[in-house]
Amino acid sequence: MNLAYTAEQQAFRTEARDWLSAHVPRAPLKSFDTQQGFEQHCAWEHELNAGGFAMVPWPVEYGGRGSDLLEWLIFEEEYYRAGAPGRVNQNGIFLLGPTIMEYGTSEQKARFLPKMAASEEVWAQGWSEPNAGSDMAAIATTAIRDGDEFVINGQKTWVSRGAYAHWLFGLFRTDPDSERHKGLSFVLVRLDTPGITVRPIEKLNHKAAFAEIFFDDARVPVENLLGEEGQGWSVAMATAGFERGLMLRSPARFQDTAAKLVALYKENADHCEPKLRQDVVECWLAAEAYTLDTYRTVSRLLSGGKIGAEASLNKIFWSELDVRMHEVALEILGHRAELLPGAPAAEGVGEWLDGYIFALAGPIYAGTNEIQRNVIAERILGLPRK
Repeated sequence: MNLAYTAEQQAFRTEARDWLSAHVPRAPLKSFDTQQGFEQHCAWEHELNAGGFAMVPWPVEYGGRGSDLLEWLIFEEEYYRAGAPGRVNQNGIFLLGPTIMEYGTSEQKARFLPKMAASEEVWAQGWSEPNAGSDMAAIATTAIRDGDEFVINGQKTWVSRGAYAHWLFGLFRTDPDSERHKGLSFVLVRLDTPGITVRPIEKLNHKAAFAEIFFDDARVPVENLLGEEGQGWSVAMATAGFERGLMLRSPARFQDTAAKLVALYKENADHCEPKLRQDVVECWLAAEAYTLDTYRTVSRLLSGGKIGAEASLNKIFWSELDVRMHEVALEILGHRAELLPGAPAAEGVGEWLDGYIFALAGPIYAGTNEIQRNVIAERILGLPRK
């Protein structure tokens, strides 16, 4: 792998850096888990799209820039370096978008992707149900075909971005007599459809990061089916691969956290235990290792390769690294680690506790790390099932 950037890539980095320097909001936006913050982030996404940077690697006709994945990695580095806002539509642009490109019809691509890139339509992820969390094959919410419509009944819970999103993508059981992985279909649903009730779920910080969604004879056009009816499991696994793989968690995210961790240690080194210096170094090295491995994967993809079961390795690494970096930060902070961002004495360090609480979800979402270890054992190492 050639680690040197080409002249064209260097020019792209300069262009992205200059644009972000001129356009990134000077004041932090409100959390996108609030109504005001959601609207602020959508406005930022519109501006990002107008500048040609909303989805760097997507084709131009779908709202992208037509760049390759290497330029996307470069853009992510500049995006985090500029302190730009979090991406409110990450379920759409990083997960559903690539899935539509792989499984969607030409009409679906033209209909959904440009609006997704501009965040004119923000997407929620509808996997979990009260009795089907990590075990997605236990999904019971039905979508029974009636002419040109599916009639949906059931419930989704822990729906990411569900409180304010415009659309939901999810798995539904279109064959009520089927079991487990069979008889499931991947359907796109407008959340203002009659028969749908959205109830926000607040986190401990009182922000509505999730929602539970109830379906009572909600009618959805069959044209919103993504892929073949009854083959939703295959489509969903492709989406899960994107979630565990490259785009949802770019290496720049963890390089940024590692750099902040180094700065935090330097500010507090006088009262830190000696072992914390080594912990910080190890976190920084792990973030760099993740970056290099991602560049290697992208190089393989650009040469015609694919991401397979190794996406599970990727997911375990970044999720556990995120937790570890925040754990080390809290150790450095000592008694101040318990301060929330809004606490008068926090003085800017409260974001570490907020980040730690979020990082704890990493080993759970996108498929629990326990399940990912099973995948690695069976599909990569070739070990027998117990």
